[in-house]
Amino acid sequence: MSLRTKFADMSLMKTLFTAAEQEAARTGEGPPAAEHLLLAALALPDDSGRRALGTFDRTADDVRNAIGAVHADALRSVGVEAGPDGRGSVSTPAPPSRGPYRSTGSLQVAFQRAVELSKRDGASGIRAAHLVIAVAEPEHGTTARVMEHLGVDRAALITAASEALTAG
Repeated sequence: MSLRTKFADMSLMKTLFTAAEQEAARTGEGPPAAEHLLLAALALPDDSGRRALGTFDRTADDVRNAIGAVHADALRSVGVEAGPDGRGSVSTPAPPSRGPYRSTGSLQVAFQRAVELSKRDGASGIRAAHLVIAVAEPEHGTTARVMEHLGVDRAALITAASEALTAG
């Protein structure tokens, strides 16, 4: 891997992780998770992730709304009534975090899987579609429930993201 590629990857990581953290903070959540990484990937200049999701006529806003609905369902399952934005008792966004970057295990696993996929493909770096694939692979968890809520078949999304990678 060239030095230029390493710097590009570090810049991408900063962009992704910052955006994921902002998405989590916007709804008053704790550390960002894989679903927030998905939203960050969909906001990248590389449109491969948006093209993959677009094959199902879904957008980042649809994903954001589905995340809110899934989180609200999870809160209701433990007896907490969520507000219209999917939040429980949190009334304001979380303040920006300080110190070392913190994220959930689901984000870490998804990002590492995206790195593996980009290396396997011989890509010059991680692309948004690699992240979409990595987030769509798990059968269980929030992102799987988000896809179900959207009516998006995970296997079909993985195929669409793979096709977006080969299309350029």
